[in-house]
Amino acid sequence: MIKKFIDKLLGKGAAGSRQARFGTRQEIGPAVHGIDPTLVDERAANVVRTLKQAGYEAYIVGGAVRDLLLGLRPKDFDVATNATPEQVKSLFRRAFIIGRRFRIVHVVYGRGREHEVIEVSTFRAYLDNAAAEQVAGNEKSSKGELAGMKHAVDASGRVLRDNVWGPQEEDAARRDFTVNALYYDPETQIVVDYHSGIKDAGKKVLRMIGDPATRYREDPVRIIRAARFAAKLDARGFKLEAKTAAPLVSSLALLADVPQSRLFDEMLKLLQTGHALATIGQLRKLGLARGIYPLLDIVVERADLPFVKAALQDTDRRVGEGKPVAPSFLLATVLWSDVREGWESRQQSQPPFPALQEAIDHVFDSRIGDVSGRGKLAADMREIWMMQPRFEKRTAQSAGSLAEQPRFRAGFDFMRLRADVGEVEEALAEWWQEFSTADGLRRDDLLEQARAEMKKQPRQAGAKPARRRVPKAAGSGGEVSTSTDSASAADRDDEPGDSAAASFDDGAATDAPARKRRRRRRSGARRAGGEGDAAPAPQGDGGPHD
Repeated sequence: MIKKFIDKLLGKGAAGSRQARFGTRQEIGPAVHGIDPTLVDERAANVVRTLKQAGYEAYIVGGAVRDLLLGLRPKDFDVATNATPEQVKSLFRRAFIIGRRFRIVHVVYGRGREHEVIEVSTFRAYLDNAAAEQVAGNEKSSKGELAGMKHAVDASGRVLRDNVWGPQEEDAARRDFTVNALYYDPETQIVVDYHSGIKDAGKKVLRMIGDPATRYREDPVRIIRAARFAAKLDARGFKLEAKTAAPLVSSLALLADVPQSRLFDEMLKLLQTGHALATIGQLRKLGLARGIYPLLDIVVERADLPFVKAALQDTDRRVGEGKPVAPSFLLATVLWSDVREGWESRQQSQPPFPALQEAIDHVFDSRIGDVSGRGKLAADMREIWMMQPRFEKRTAQSAGSLAEQPRFRAGFDFMRLRADVGEVEEALAEWWQEFSTADGLRRDDLLEQARAEMKKQPRQAGAKPARRRVPKAAGSGGEVSTSTDSASAADRDDEPGDSAAASFDDGAATDAPARKRRRRRRSGARRAGGEGDAAPAPQGDGGPHD
């Protein structure tokens, strides 16, 4: 007791406590860490160089350093500096300050799909949440109150504002895992390490800095990040430290206070970083298969169904090949069985088109809800779903119009997946594959082939269109029927006055003589303008997410 009292008087206790909290700075050279400098993105190195030339400290930080240690080329590069967001912004031509909870700067290089964003954050102070300003509500209910605050928490201790700048050692202590709290200077090739992250990387251990339960309470999204990193690094042999994994399940309830839009974004990160199947495996292994986000619960529940699994595998493949992915395709796959069930039941009392529209609306309301970005997401998903019955109608007007739709490639690849699992005929997918890339003459041949196939399926005069039975997606129960009039589709298009809703067609034609006249006109046009003109190429690179 006397020794502790003397140490306290001399300040030794505070120094020891500070060292335990903020660690000891270690500078590790290239001979030890072995990072290949050629794997460093030149634009990220330029950001660091620009900041240093202006007199600031600057390092590549976080997951990029972790990946470099593993010999991987990072997908994204983040930079940390002691310059404030305003000072960073002033040094770059295209730089934007974003965020309220954490203010950061996006430095943008390039334009369009080829653009790259280097995220620059300012070193943040490590502050005791007990000393933070507290609000009774959340981000929305306390928006006005939070506007003037730099460090604020809610009643549960969740950080709502954290914009107090501090030294590098405190910034390191604020980061989540030790392997993510490393700072790399691409000019000197020195790695700065405060929490034995290099050692943990060597041991292949994912360890939370500080007390895990406290850190999850500060930011419950760290629960999701723990699962994501464990999935991403599992193939490299990394495992969550037992102490880090222990509070995950008991901390799940904390996610109830996180804004739904943020959870939605975190769900997309889980599914679109190239490790979707591994992530689902980790969620199940860690006891997190349910309770993170309702839509994610459905994804995990249906991940083993052939249709959904095929989409997850394809998403992982595309990310691995550096191709773009879109959440609309994957979510449309996951929720397709709901749409089909609703569509089938509503066709008992409604025409097919409004029945499908209503089924889609119901799925949006019940499964997705009101989240940020739903507008475009909903539009893309709706377009993919609404294309599916149109693939059945292979007439000149309908097929040509459908193949020219901007989202044709996504709709086609959705149908291609359906064919892969036996939900539609393989021949239909092959026909559309060839039609989408064929020239004018070959398209005419394919349309004639489709007419001949349909004429082989005659029906009695006056009979109602037969409902073709197709297997439902696995797990959805039973079969679903789609009303198709094969003979009619072969013999005619809809009259100009007929409802497009009844036929899922966007064209208008008349009878057989009229078809012959159209073929003669097309033939004459080809002779006048050159035969064999190429048809419009399908959008994208042949993947489902363009």
